[in-house]
Amino acid sequence: IIFEGEYLNGKRNGKGKKFNLNNKIIFEGEYLNNKKWNGKGYNSEHKIIYEIKEGKGNIKEYDILDELKYEVEYLNGERNGKGKEFHKGK
Repeated sequence: IIFEGEYLNGKRNGKGKKFNLNNKIIFEGEYLNNKKWNGKGYNSEHKIIYEIKEGKGNIKEYDILDELKYEVEYLNGERNGKGKEFHKGK
């Protein structure tokens, strides 16, 4: 499972949970028009790493391998404002 929750017109709307590849919850809350709107983000140890309220917050996003991908401000449920993007080099 990658996402479990409510949809409206093909978009995430309402309560939902997003999971990583190890079936760990990485976001739980409400979506509005396919955007994270209210809820909490978790790391792989299920510790809260961010909160988003009414589409606003400072978000940490992880890739499917559970490596930090972005630290960014959210506004209206989208990346908007200052942020950092990380790339794992080999």
